[in-house]
Amino acid sequence: MNIPLKNPAPDVDELREVILRRRKPSRVHVAELHIDEEVVKYITEKILNRKWVEPVPEDRKTQEACLDNNIEVYYRLGFDCVRLGSAFRFSANIPFVSFSRVGEDTANLARKERKWTEEGRGVIGSWEDFEKYPWPSVESLDLWPFEYLSKNLPEGMGIWVCLTQGVLELVLNKLLGYESFSFLLYDEPELVKAVFDRVGQIIYNGYRQVIGLEKVVGFFQGDDMGFKTSTLVSPAVLREYVLPWHKRFAELAHEHGLLYVLHSCGNLEAIMEDLIEEVKIDAKHSFEDTIMPVADFKKKYGNRIGVIGGVDVDKLCRLEEKALRLYVRNILDACMQDTGYVLGSGNSVANYVPVENYLVMLDEGLNYLSK
Repeated sequence: MNIPLKNPAPDVDELREVILRRRKPSRVHVAELHIDEEVVKYITEKILNRKWVEPVPEDRKTQEACLDNNIEVYYRLGFDCVRLGSAFRFSANIPFVSFSRVGEDTANLARKERKWTEEGRGVIGSWEDFEKYPWPSVESLDLWPFEYLSKNLPEGMGIWVCLTQGVLELVLNKLLGYESFSFLLYDEPELVKAVFDRVGQIIYNGYRQVIGLEKVVGFFQGDDMGFKTSTLVSPAVLREYVLPWHKRFAELAHEHGLLYVLHSCGNLEAIMEDLIEEVKIDAKHSFEDTIMPVADFKKKYGNRIGVIGGVDVDKLCRLEEKALRLYVRNILDACMQDTGYVLGSGNSVANYVPVENYLVMLDEGLNYLSK
C-alpha cells in the first residue's frame, strides 16, 4: 500500500478545474465532507507516528498543534484541500443553541457519547421563543483557524469552508424540531419563514466574513434534505424556504471566484433540476447505493455538475479488502472516463469506518491512473 504518501503533490488548481469539468485529471483527486476526530487521531498516532495533542479550550497552542496534525493527515493521505467544517471543536463555526438526546457511542474508535437529534419539539415553538432565542452574531466570528491554515498549508493545498450545519438541518433538527415544524408550517407559516430567513441570513453573513481569506477554494456546505425514498419535506417547501438561501450562498461564492459544493444525504431527485439550474451548485456530494449509486448519478448529471464521493459507507465498513478494491475500481471505471469526478466516501469517514478500509479506498484511487 502506498498510503500514506511520502511525497504528496497536492494541486488545488487542478482539483478546481476537474470539478468544473474544464480539464481531465492527471490523477484521481479525493475529498471528504468530514473525517471524524477519532479517525484523525488514529492516523496521526498509528499511521504517521506523530504525537497527538488534545486541543484544550482557550489554549491556542494546543489548538494549533491539533490543526498541524489535521494538516499532516490530509496532506499525507493525498488531499488537495482541508475541510474542518463546523465539526472541528475550535473552528470558526456559528453556534446555534439547542438540545439533543445523548446515548452511548459503540463505534470502533468510540468517543464518550453520541448525540442524537431531538425530533419532537425544538427550542422555538412560538413568536415569544423566537424573540427570546440567543441568535448568534457573526460580527465577532473568529476566523483564526482558517487564517492558520492559510499560513501553514503545504504548497498546492487549499481550504474548503463550512461554518455551520445547513439551513434545513438547523431549522428541523435544532430550532423547531421535525414534528413541531410540521404543525407550524400550517399553523404559523410566517413564524416558519422568519426562522428560515434568520438562519439563512446568519449563514450568509458568516460566509461574507470568509471572503478574501487566502487559499479558500470554496464553500462546502452540508444540508441534509432527504432520506431513502424522498425529500424530508415537500419539494415545494424546499423551493420556498431553503433553496433560495443556497442560491444566495452559491451566488456569493461565484461572485468571488469560489466554488459552491453541496452535501446532502437522501433522495433529491425531485429537486435536482432546481439545484443545478436555479441554485447553480458546482458539485454534489453524498451518495448511497440503495438510493442512486454514484456511477448512475455521474452518468445522468455528470455533464452538468461535478460529482464528489460515492464509495458507499456500508460497503466501506463491511467489505473485505479484495472485494472493496474491486468495488472502488468499478466506481472509478464508471466515473473517470472523462472529467468532473472526485473520489471519496459516500458520506463521511465516521469513527465506525475501519481505518484500514479507508486507506484501501485511497490506495485504489492513487494507483488508478498510474496503471
